Amino acid sequence: MKDSKTRTLRGLTKGNVWDLQESDIFMMWSKPDKDDAIQEHAQHYLDIISAAFYLEEIKIDKPEVIRKYEDRGMRIGIIPIKDKEQKWAIKKRPIKHVTDLTYENIHHISAAKLLEVIDSNFGGGWDSLNQGIKDIIETGFNISTTTLPKDRLHKPGGLYEIKINDGYEVLAISKGAWVEAIFAKAKPAALKPKDLLENDSNDNNIDDTDMDEDVNIVDRYYDNDDEELDDDKLTEESYRTTVEEDPDALSLDAADISDGDDDY
Repeated sequence: MKDSKTRTLRGLTKGNVWDLQESDIFMMWSKPDKDDAIQEHAQHYLDIISAAFYLEEIKIDKPEVIRKYEDRGMRIGIIPIKDKEQKWAIKKRPIKHVTDLTYENIHHISAAKLLEVIDSNFGGGWDSLNQGIKDIIETGFNISTTTLPKDRLHKPGGLYEIKINDGYEVLAISKGAWVEAIFAKAKPAALKPKDLLENDSNDNNIDDTDMDEDVNIVDRYYDNDDEELDDDKLTEESYRTTVEEDPDALSLDAADISDGDDDY
């Protein structure tokens, strides 16, 4: 949800920029803060925008060139920089693969979208993700997993029913006669350390520290000492369930523009 701070260039961060759409970006630039520092550090804001958007300055303003950008799903608009009104093409970066997840965007997707992205990872399940990706996911979501025989997954009063009733989204991945269920639920806003850091770091003055890259914050590591799933060894006595604690400079070359869809 966009607040008044997100709608200004001064309030823009590599986290809350994911709340915006292409039209929001052009709107902010059409009403810049009455401050020379905004224009002086225009590249800083373009770098922030590039964290969540494909951004390309249109240097050849001809209909056939514009059409090529539009065919790629990009929106065209004016970004005035230092009194020069230049056309730019912009498109929101899609989140389609686990490698698209970052500490900045993980707080701006739903649990259903997260599980859709995990499901696209070759159907490998939670253990197929590397620890770095798990760390990113677990800053924004509570995660639980269980692996059970298909006929026992929906047992009345079991973990599946409990989690669904508690508001979790679930992804069920078939593994032969067994099913791995991944449960995900967004953490409350108060538990998102990245957002807290960004709110504290955006004051009214632009200095050299504002030009630094955002700091990545990991709130906890979840160790998983379980051995890899082996269908030959699985028995009803070896059901495996993990339950978490519930603590409550992009290059501007045209060749870099993605043809991916706009889902995020």
